[in-house]
Amino acid sequence: MAQKRIYLVIMDETAEARLALRYAARRAVRTGGAVHILALVPKQDFSPFGGVQATIEEEARDRAEVLANTAASGIQSAEGLSPVISVREGDSTKVVRGYLEEHPEVSALVLGAAAEGSPGPLVSHFAMHDAGKLPCSLMIVPGSMSEDDVDRLS
Repeated sequence: MAQKRIYLVIMDETAEARLALRYAARRAVRTGGAVHILALVPKQDFSPFGGVQATIEEEARDRAEVLANTAASGIQSAEGLSPVISVREGDSTKVVRGYLEEHPEVSALVLGAAAEGSPGPLVSHFAMHDAGKLPCSLMIVPGSMSEDDVDRLS
């Protein structure tokens, strides 16, 4: 029996992340696969006021959890998928690498590239530095694509 394809999407508040999620969800439906959503919480700079820092960190984590759950609800209603959701704090590239090490079942890392300017830090890092070392495929969805383009190609 063939192994189920798992598509990992890094979720944030950008349009390109939403396109990447749409692509991954549609591919998962077509291939009998699943989607994992990873929301990243950047490590906060140290504040001499510990209580303030704790509040900032908690608010950032809450925002990431709401974002991931909202995204999951969207693909659940649109595609009938129930994605696995993880929210993790730390350096984004290290967190993604760690997640992939913990989840060898992931078939593809699906990232959205910004439509203009730099493609984004994760796309730049994984395409330029780690592409040959990843334990899975790297899929980059151009941010300039329309939803119809994504639907047609997925």
